[in-house]
Amino acid sequence: MRCIIARFPFDLTKSGVLASMKDVKPEPITGESVLIGRRYYPVKQLGEVITRQDRRDFTGGEVTRAMTRLGFTCRSAHEAVPDPHASQAPTPLETASELLGSPRSLDL
Repeated sequence: MRCIIARFPFDLTKSGVLASMKDVKPEPITGESVLIGRRYYPVKQLGEVITRQDRRDFTGGEVTRAMTRLGFTCRSAHEAVPDPHASQAPTPLETASELLGSPRSLDL
């Protein structure tokens, strides 16, 4: 499939993208991401690998549109991907509730 990323034409195929990303370790995801194989990659990292251009030269939207057209699953920044390595630290509200204890019933 022919697509334009950063004003340059690229002929991309699904198998070509899979091969390009085969030995690439995903960076932490902070925004949009694409599912390649069984891993989620940030769109900027993916775009940098497949176009060999600097990340500042293209937008995440350009890469996301191209990957969607190729049939890859893309996620927006709002659809957070859970980090399997992140610890489940309690939220400030949970910490405060734990410190204060449970409310006692008032008998009036």
